[in-house]
Formats: sequence, structure tokens, C-alpha cells
Amino acid sequence: MNALEISGLVVRFGELTILDGVDLAVPFGELHVLMGPNGSGKSTLCHAAMGRPGYEAAGSVKVNGVEVLGKPVEDRARAGLFEGFQYPVEVAGVTLRELIAEMALVGGPEVGERALQAAVDLDLEPFIDRFVNVGLSGGEKKKSEIVQLLGLSPKAAILDEIDSGLDVDAVRDVAGAVQGMRGPELGVLVITHYARVLRYLDVDRVHVMMKGKIVRSGGRELADELDSVGYEGIRKELGLEAEQEESGDFLKGL
Repeated sequence: MNALEISGLVVRFGELTILDGVDLAVPFGELHVLMGPNGSGKSTLCHAAMGRPGYEAAGSVKVNGVEVLGKPVEDRARAGLFEGFQYPVEVAGVTLRELIAEMALVGGPEVGERALQAAVDLDLEPFIDRFVNVGLSGGEKKKSEIVQLLGLSPKAAILDEIDSGLDVDAVRDVAGAVQGMRGPELGVLVITHYARVLRYLDVDRVHVMMKGKIVRSGGRELADELDSVGYEGIRKELGLEAEQEESGDFLKGL
């Protein structure tokens, strides 16, 4: 059984079709990477899987064998799906300690114990009594999400551009934390534009998305190829037209 299995996923946002039949499976114990240019649909896959409002989705998204498409967000989380945001939100009025306590009330004391230990391991103890993500740097916000991830111990984690806005040291630290949480009970899908974060990850599979579809899949060597020829090289190889990313800022977040 796969940790995450996506079949025939079609996603529309208003009149715009963003994903056009995506098939993707992440087995337990594996770390896959989804790469692609702005506007290709990477973040949309993440948001549609988690149930973000505004996205009309059809097809299938299974977490640990459980169909989650069409279910409320909380049911998707209970099934074991975790979304790490590209830009983690600030939650004024709620401290990280209070958030961990609420997580423990729902998931049991072991959830709180794991999260508190992760905060220690990631040097986030000084921030645990501060409001969630408020005033934190990009790297600290990403670490805060990793603390929540390790506490909740989901079945499948989709991490949207974990290297976005981070300096070199923060990329290394966050990637190290992702690498450290790998195990037989978890499947991880890392979304990124750049190959730099892959220096610190033991990658099982790389997928390239363009125009709302997976157009290439392969081993780590595919990321090296991308680093060499760029997305333009893949486009030319496959005879694809350029993405719509240059046509507007809206598409860059999809």
C-alpha cells in the first residue's frame, strides 16, 4: 500500500483547468520530489489534496488506502495527510506551546511529547511560548512546521517549497530535519523549483510537472539533468510550449 496515491486528478480553479489528469504514488518509506516551473500546478496539487476551498477536484487521492477527496479538511488530516505550506501562516494569539497542547488533546499525549522533543532538537525552545510563526524568520517558520509534522506523525506529508525564502544554512537545516524524519510509516512528497535542496536529501524518485501533468519521472539523475538543461531543455525534448508563468503573477502560486 502507498502512503499517498493520486489517480486521474483533475483540478479547476474557476474556469481555469490547472491539473489535467495527474497520477502519482509515494510508497511508505520513500521520499519523492515534485519539480516544475512556476504555474505548472505543483502547489495546486498540494492544495487540492488537502481540500483548500476554491479548488474543484475530481479523480482520486488516497492516504494510506483511504479516499480523502471530497472529505472535510479535518477528515483528511485524520486519515494521515499533512501539508507543509510554502509560506507558513502567522497565528497571533496562540503560542506554539498552546498549539502543541491542542494537538495532544486530539491525538494523545504522545503527540505532545514528540512535538516538544522536536522543538528541542530543532533549537526552537526559545520560541515555544511565542505566538505561532509571528516574528520568526523563514527558516524558523519552516522548523515550526516540522515540529508540528513530527508531533502529528502523519502517514503522508506534502511539503510545498520547503526551501522557499531560506538562506543556505536554513535550507540545510530544514532539509536535514526532513531527511531525519524518514521512516517505514511515512511517505514524503517534497515540492521544489530548485535542485539545491536535494543535496541534503536521499531522494527515491523525481517527478517533473508541466502544464498540469507529470511529464517525466526518474531517479535522482533526473534532477541533475534539470540542473543542467533547465525546464526549457525538458520542454524542447518533449515538444511542449512554454508555461504560462510569464503571463501573470496569479499563475505563479499554482
